[in-house]
Amino acid sequence: MSSFAQAIRQNFNGQLSKRVDRTMDALSTFRLFAADPQRTQERISEQPQNAREIEYYSENISNIKTIDDFMNDQRIYGFVMHAYGLDDLSYAKAFMRKILEGGPDDPEALANQLTDPRYLALAEDFNFTEFGTTTTTFGRVQTGVIDKYIQQSVEIEAGGQNNGARLALYFQRKVDEVDSAFSILGDSALLQVVQTAFGLPVQMSFSTIEKQAELIDQRLDIEDLSDPEFLEGMLNQFLARWDIDNPSSVNVPPLIAAPLGVQSISLDLLTSLQSLKFRQ
Repeated sequence: MSSFAQAIRQNFNGQLSKRVDRTMDALSTFRLFAADPQRTQERISEQPQNAREIEYYSENISNIKTIDDFMNDQRIYGFVMHAYGLDDLSYAKAFMRKILEGGPDDPEALANQLTDPRYLALAEDFNFTEFGTTTTTFGRVQTGVIDKYIQQSVEIEAGGQNNGARLALYFQRKVDEVDSAFSILGDSALLQVVQTAFGLPVQMSFSTIEKQAELIDQRLDIEDLSDPEFLEGMLNQFLARWDIDNPSSVNVPPLIAAPLGVQSISLDLLTSLQSLKFRQ
């Protein structure tokens, strides 16, 4: 082959490799991240940006004595918002201040009026209304929030590969807090996993909350979630159905791709076979 032809082929393969879909399926992504959780967390925490923010938080959180201190230190505030999965609401400082000022104890407090459990979790850990200047001395605020930050970062990275894997990792983390169907209904991510795993229709959300809980209880015995084998099987079923509902493509090595354009092997065939397996 001439040097000119080799250059053409190298250029074509380079362009092709940029264009093929790099998305991993949910099941493979989940297994990649869940196989060795401790090692995964260590890897994430050692990434330069994360390492810098973790170090800053560790060294400065004890200096936060009031809600004003918390709001005025942008790095501490941003770290905490990330740890509780509230990055998208980092701009809403007035709203977050009301969450903290209301605390977690008053039934009429804002954190208790919202269905999203993240707000109550934040108010409980950063309970300035009860503990005042000692709030940030507790382990749940120091090492606990760092652990949350790292786990949140793990789930976000997994979601960059496949959002189904992120949902499965989230469910795995939160499952110990699930004590009824209403716990699932109060968390949209948990609900999405259960709906997908058990084939519950999205339209069920138009029913009363009691009817929705009844539908979940008909398919899922909450006590079974404490059984590791059941949980693994349920998450595998969720991931398989997620891949069927959200097909991606598998990379084709550039050297075996057809010369007239980009090709990818669709997962439709693979997921169809997987579906047949579930029916047996």
